[in-house]
Amino acid sequence: MARIDLTGDTLVVTVEGLDRLWALKSSLTIPLAHVRGATHDPGIVREPKGVRAPGTHVPGVLVAGTFHTEGERVFWAVHDPAKALVIELTDERYARLVVEVDDPRGTADRIARSLPLRSGG
Repeated sequence: MARIDLTGDTLVVTVEGLDRLWALKSSLTIPLAHVRGATHDPGIVREPKGVRAPGTHVPGVLVAGTFHTEGERVFWAVHDPAKALVIELTDERYARLVVEVDDPRGTADRIARSLPLRSGG
């Protein structure tokens, strides 16, 4: 499980409980300018994870840590696919964060409202 905090121009993901151990990371701090968007996506856990380095993957139970797939680095912290939130990033170490949160739709909406306006050109 993870907690998402939006403070000023920053998104902070705090990995909670034993997931910190499995993910080998306790928190990630991302400038909101580097967040492209967030969506609730329970089906993402069925997609290939790639190479685990470092992390934990017990199919059907837990995906946690850093995974490399198709040239991208993705951070995972998910037990319950129904609560999976996908945060798309740019210009960051990770291309995507896939984390379990209590209210994925509500959290995606909060993130969307916090994003800086971007010009289309």
